[in-house]
Parts: sequence; C-alpha cells; structure tokens
Amino acid sequence: MIHAPTDKLDTETAARYCGVGKSTLEKLRMTGGGPAYLKPTRSVSYQVSDLDAWLDRSRRRSTSESFTGVAA
Repeated sequence: MIHAPTDKLDTETAARYCGVGKSTLEKLRMTGGGPAYLKPTRSVSYQVSDLDAWLDRSRRRSTSESFTGVAA
C-alpha cells in the first residue's frame, strides 16, 4: 500500500512502515529520539511525513558516522 505524506498511521502500522517493532516506537515515545507523533485523544498516530523525516535523519554512509551524520 502506498501512503500519502499526510496519511496518519497507528503505532503498529507505523512500526511496520519503519521496519522496527511496535515496542520500539512505544519506548521512543517515552525516552525521546523517535519520530514525532500525534495524540489529540487517547490514541497515538504518526504522519507518514514525520516517519520519513525520522528515517532520513538516521541515514548513514558508514559505521563511523555519528547520529548527526558527521564523521567521528
């Protein structure tokens, strides 16, 4: 399924989209460092554009690059 950047995904679907476990996204919501999320009510959702931005920030060219993308 193709998702538009404005599509909102629940945690399970967002985790599959990112290739991580649902519990990983749940933990990152508590500790920080994960993608931005929406919680206007009791349920959490993620916009595809936020997931894409988070995935882009974690892109690396080598194992010596730090999280900011600058070589160590």
